[in-house]
Amino acid sequence: MKFNYKLQRLCGAYYGHPTSTSSETGKGNGSNLVYSSDGNTILSAVSNRVQVLDLRTHNLRTLPIESRSNIRCLALSHDDAMLLVTDSQNYGMLVNFHRGIVLHRLKFKKKVRHVQFSPNSRYIAVSQGKHIQVWHTPCSMRRDFCPLILHRTYTGQSSDITCIQWSSDSSVLLAGSRDTTVRLWTVNTIKNYIPVTLSGHKSSIIGSYFGHSLDGGDVKIDSCYTISEDGALVLWKCSYETEKLNDLEIENNYETAVDFFSGGEIKDIAPSTNGASNSLQSKELATASWQLTTRHYFHQEGALVTSTSFCERAQILVVGFDSGLFGLYELPSVSNIHTLSIGSNQAIKSCVLNRSGDWLALGCPSSQQLLVWEWRSETYIVKQRGHAYGMRTMAYSPDGVVICTGGEDGKLKLWNAVNGFCYVTMEKTHSAPVTSVTFANSSVVVSASLDGTVRAHDLHRYRTFKTLTTPTPVQFLSLAVDASGEIVAAGSMDDFHIYIWNLQTAKLLDVLNGHEGPVVDLSFAGGVLASVSWDGTMKLWDVYKTNVPTESFQHASDAVCLAWRPDSKEICTGTIGGLLSFWDNESGKLKFEIDGRRDIAGGRKLNDRMTANNNSSSRYFTSVCYSADGSCVLAGGNSKYVCIYEVSQQILLKKFQVTFNRSLDGVLDELNSKYLTDGGAIDEDAGSDDETNYNAIAMPGARRGDDGSRKSRVEVLTSQVAFSCTGREWAAVSGEGLHVYSLDDDMVFDPIFLTESVTPAGIQAKLSLGDFGTALRMAVHLNEFGLILEVIEQTNPKSIPQVIRAFGVENLQRLFQCITKGMENSPHVEFYLTWCLSILQIHGNIVEQNRPAFMRALRAMHKVIQTRQDELRPIFDNKYNLAYIIDQAQLL
Repeated sequence: MKFNYKLQRLCGAYYGHPTSTSSETGKGNGSNLVYSSDGNTILSAVSNRVQVLDLRTHNLRTLPIESRSNIRCLALSHDDAMLLVTDSQNYGMLVNFHRGIVLHRLKFKKKVRHVQFSPNSRYIAVSQGKHIQVWHTPCSMRRDFCPLILHRTYTGQSSDITCIQWSSDSSVLLAGSRDTTVRLWTVNTIKNYIPVTLSGHKSSIIGSYFGHSLDGGDVKIDSCYTISEDGALVLWKCSYETEKLNDLEIENNYETAVDFFSGGEIKDIAPSTNGASNSLQSKELATASWQLTTRHYFHQEGALVTSTSFCERAQILVVGFDSGLFGLYELPSVSNIHTLSIGSNQAIKSCVLNRSGDWLALGCPSSQQLLVWEWRSETYIVKQRGHAYGMRTMAYSPDGVVICTGGEDGKLKLWNAVNGFCYVTMEKTHSAPVTSVTFANSSVVVSASLDGTVRAHDLHRYRTFKTLTTPTPVQFLSLAVDASGEIVAAGSMDDFHIYIWNLQTAKLLDVLNGHEGPVVDLSFAGGVLASVSWDGTMKLWDVYKTNVPTESFQHASDAVCLAWRPDSKEICTGTIGGLLSFWDNESGKLKFEIDGRRDIAGGRKLNDRMTANNNSSSRYFTSVCYSADGSCVLAGGNSKYVCIYEVSQQILLKKFQVTFNRSLDGVLDELNSKYLTDGGAIDEDAGSDDETNYNAIAMPGARRGDDGSRKSRVEVLTSQVAFSCTGREWAAVSGEGLHVYSLDDDMVFDPIFLTESVTPAGIQAKLSLGDFGTALRMAVHLNEFGLILEVIEQTNPKSIPQVIRAFGVENLQRLFQCITKGMENSPHVEFYLTWCLSILQIHGNIVEQNRPAFMRALRAMHKVIQTRQDELRPIFDNKYNLAYIIDQAQLL
C-alpha cells in the first residue's frame, strides 16, 4: 500500500483545454459548466478530466475518470446521481457521480454539441448533428440488458443543433439550430400535434428557453425566448384555443379509460417540478399557436453572443460575448441589471446560473479562467485561472502545505496543497518564462528566469524584496538554495557559469567556472553544491572553502538532472540516454546504474516514422527526486510515464501514466492505420468542422471555412516531479497542469492477530469496561479508521500514557497516521497534542533508531500541528480574546 498513489486533484487548470496550441482564439476550446442540484458545487471540464469545486468549503477534487479526448459536453442529472460526459471524438461516458465510476461507454455517430437531462431525470437528450436522440436514463428498479436504451430520434432541422431545453414536466423538447430556426417536439407522440418551427433570426441560435405560467393549478408553456449569435432576443407567445382544449381533455380521458379496461398500457405521467398539476404540457400544445411578439438587441459594438443561461425562478437571463463582456437582464422586460467584462478579447464559452439565480459561473477557455460571481453583492465566490502558456516548474514548501509554481508567462502562483486552490498570484515577477523555483524557508521563495534575474519573494507581504543580477546579462536554467537559506546558486545557459549570491545582501559572492555546456540542474547538500550540465559531467563544489579542488564525474551522454539522497551520502543523476546513475558521495565512485529506457518508452507521435517500441531515443528522464526515507526514486521526463524505482534492489516498483488524453501527441502507442499515408500520419480531427469556423469567411475553392492556419498538438511530457515532505503525496508538472497523487485511504484488511473476539462489538465492550489499551489494539488490527478514531477520542486523557506503553511498536506508524488524520478537523486540539507528546516521550528512542521508517509519519504530524497553530495564532496572540474564552468556559 505504500505505493498505491492515485490522482487526487489536477491543479493549475480549472476550465478549458490548456494544451491547445492552435491559432484559434479559444472560442470553441472548452465545455459547458454544470451546477449541482443544491447550487453549492460546480463541475468544470479540464482537458479530459472533470473538476468538482465545492463553493462552500473551497475544496477541489478531480473525478477518477478520463475520457478518450478533450471533453466537449457535460450533463448532470437533477438528482446528482448520473453524469454524462462526451468528448471531442463523440465518445460518451455515463458516470455514477457520487462514486466516480463509469457505468457505460458509447459512441455517437455524429458530432455532439449539447446534452441535457430531463427535469425528472428519466431521459437524456443528445444532439447528434441535425438530429436529437432521447435515451432512457438507467434505473435501479428496472432490469435492462443495456444501461442506455434509445427512446426516439427527432428530426426536422436542416443544420446542426446547438442548444436543447426541456419543459418543466419533461414532456416537450425545444432545440435551436445553426439554420437560424427553433423547433418544438413532444417526447411522446401526441394526437393532432405537428412539430412547430419558429423562424425569426438571421444567424445561428445560441440559446432557447421556455417560459411557464400557472393557470388554474396547471403549469402551462406560455412563452419562449430565443437568442441568436448576432445579439437578437426574440420573445414568442403561445396562445391556446379554449374550446379545442376542452374537447382534447375529454378525448384524452376517454382514451385513458379505454386503455385501462382493454388492458392497454397506462402511461406514467411525470409530476411537474413546480408541484402544481400532473397534466402533461405536451398534450395542450396540440391546440396552441405561436406568435412573435417582441424583438430586442444587445448592442455590444459588433460582439457576438457565445453563451447564454436563464434562471426561470429569478427570471434572469445571462448573455456572454466573445469580447469578454457579459450582461444580466431581467425578463420579460429585458432591462439591463449589469454589464461587466472579464478581460479584453476573452470569449466567454460558458455561463450558467445556479438554481436560485444568485451565483453566476463564467468560463473563459483562452485564459483557462473560471469565475463564480455573486451578482447581488457584486463579489467573487471563486476566481481561479492557471498559467497563461502552461506550467513549467514547481516546488513544495518545507512543511508541505504550500506549492509554488512558475509558468511560461513569467508569473508565480501559490497553491494550497490541502484544497487545491490558488490563493496568490504574483503578477509582475519576471519578464520571461520561469525556469526554476525553490523555497529558502517557509516564508521565502526564490525564482530564476530566462530574463537574467533571480528574485526572492516574501510570502507574508507577497512582494519581491530582493533581485539578484549578474555583471553581464545571462539566462538562468537552474536554481538552488542551501539549508540555511542564505546562499543562492543559479546555473546559466549562455556562459555555462554558476553564480553564487548572498540572499541577505544581494551581493555576488563567486562565479564558478568549469562546465562546457548549459548548467541544467543544481542541488545543495550541506556546504556542497552539485551541478550537472549538457557537457556530460557532474561537478561537486565546496561553496564555503575556496582552495578545495572540484570533483568531476563523467557520464557517457549529456546529464540533465540530479538529486541528493536525504542523508547526503548518495547522488542520483539522469542522462539523455535514459540511464539513472547512482554515485557514492564519499568515494566518488559509480555504484550502479538503472536503465530506464524501456520503462519510460512509449507513445508514438504523429510525425514519428517508426513505432513506439523502436523509438526510444527521445525518451529520457528530465527530473528525479528521492523519497523521504531515501529508499526510492521518483523519475519523470519526456514521456507519458512517471516511474518509481527501489534503489537498493534496482527494480521498477510502479509506473504511472499521467494522462490518457488522445488529444495530446504521444499518448497512443500505435496509430490508426487508416490515417497513415505516404506523407505521414493525418490528424483525426483535421477535417472536422469546429465551432469556431462555421461562420468564418469561405475562401474560393475551399471546403472548410477556416483560413488554413497551422494547428499542432502538444506532446505529453513531464517537466518536473517532486515528493512532498510527508511522503504521502507527490506532484508532477505536465502540459495539462499540476498532477497531485496521494496515497489511497481505502480500508486495508489485515488478518494477522485476528480472532473471533476482534469485532466492532467486542471493541465497544472493551471501551465500556475502560480497557482502552486492548480496544485500541483490536481497532488497529481491524484497520478501520472510524473505529480507531472512536477509541482514541473515548480514551480517558489520564490513561493515554498507559495505553501507549501497552501499544505494540509494530503498529506505531498506523497510530501516527490515525492521530494525524483525526487532528486535521477535530476541535480537540489539546487532546490530540497530548497523544502526540506521549508517543514521542515513550517511544522516542524507537522512532530515533528507525528514523527513515518514521520520517513520513513525523512530517505529516508536523504539518498538521503547524496548520492548527497557524489557525489558532490570531486567537492566542490577543490576550483579551483568551480572557473572553476563559470567562465563557467558566460560565458553561
